[in-house]
Amino acid sequence: MAIFGFRTRNPERDDATDARRFDRLARLLDEISDEIAVERSGLERRYRSATTDAAFLVEAMENDGAADRSNDRVEELTASIINCERRLDVLSRQVSILDEFRTTLSQLARKAPSDPEKSAR
Repeated sequence: MAIFGFRTRNPERDDATDARRFDRLARLLDEISDEIAVERSGLERRYRSATTDAAFLVEAMENDGAADRSNDRVEELTASIINCERRLDVLSRQVSILDEFRTTLSQLARKAPSDPEKSAR
């Protein structure tokens, strides 16, 4: 339709463009979620290993079965465990934000049709 020389695009074309854009964004959010899941999995595995090592080492130290240098190792493991916990917390917050993005994207996709009659339904 032309009004004073201004032409608008076909609403169906706009809807298709929006749908492709939302689909691309949804795939990107999935890719990022997968990256976070892989990182979290490896980090959780290392975290479990560090906590187990620390527990056995502390027990050995308490039973006088560990060398003096074991205290340094316990401190290293403790620092590593704390860093893992912090990173896992950051990753959890990232997952929450991605979930919020998905919800917003879903809402936008439902409102996307350019036809005002479709939006009212």
